[in-house]
Amino acid sequence: MEVVNIGASHSVASQFLLELRDKEIQQDRMRFRKNAERLGNIMAYEISRKLNYVAAEIQTPLKEHTQHVLEQQPVLIAIMRAGIPYFQGFQGFFDQSDSGFIGAYRQEGGAGIRVKMDYLAAPAIADKTVILIDPMLATGKSALDSITELLKQGVPRHLHIAALVAAPEGIDYLQKNIKTSATLWTFAIDDKLNSQFYIVPGLGDAGDLSFGQKVG
Repeated sequence: MEVVNIGASHSVASQFLLELRDKEIQQDRMRFRKNAERLGNIMAYEISRKLNYVAAEIQTPLKEHTQHVLEQQPVLIAIMRAGIPYFQGFQGFFDQSDSGFIGAYRQEGGAGIRVKMDYLAAPAIADKTVILIDPMLATGKSALDSITELLKQGVPRHLHIAALVAAPEGIDYLQKNIKTSATLWTFAIDDKLNSQFYIVPGLGDAGDLSFGQKVG
């Protein structure tokens, strides 16, 4: 699995990520969602540079013209609920893409965490480019479980995993366990996971910050 850290080079993405992390700015829920969407826009553009293109002939008001366009729209798969604002950024760029949704969340307790999946609605993915959109790559378990379920429906041409921030432990877990062609994209590789398996410095619970604290 290739790993691409967009945050290794300075860009306006750094400003948006700073605002996502800042606990004072996080109080503005709409701004948090908007910054996640903006980063989805940027990530979509960066991934688009690795996709396949074909020449298309068009007629402008003045003459015929050749322009390169996407050979195939990628399939977008969002991990709910935290991934929805981030997903909307991708959808703004890949506006003709088929989309799917996975409900996957951590169940805490005992010595570790378990990942529960209770929803999967996805289009056909066989021989297609798939972008799995999940804002936080912590342990990597929810991402891998989601990928495992998706692969039961077919093998994609290539899988792009899009995370806002990633922990080294999650990256290592995916490196060891993903069995298909894949690239991980992130804006930051953070320091570590803490004893509760949250990313440090991280940004908190993206789902709660976007939509309000859940009960249960």
